[in-house]
Amino acid sequence: MNKQELVASIAEKAGMTKADASRALDATVAAVTEALRQNETVTLVGFGSFYVGERAARTGRNPRTGKDIEIDAAKVPKFRAGKGLKNSVN
Repeated sequence: MNKQELVASIAEKAGMTKADASRALDATVAAVTEALRQNETVTLVGFGSFYVGERAARTGRNPRTGKDIEIDAAKVPKFRAGKGLKNSVN
């Protein structure tokens, strides 16, 4: 499912126009992004949690040259599925 299909599904299920559904989805994504930028966790009970994880610095290898390269530490967004989502998939 791509964004257009998701917007159409939201509009149908919520009884709103596609334009309103698109704005609502964009606002939701923006709010989650801003919370993660501030290193907060966003929890949607029954769906899951978005949080920021830490990836340690490490040594990698350039596949072209075979030389070792240093990969910096980074913060990465992560998602942990909630019980309700897990149960609905199984």
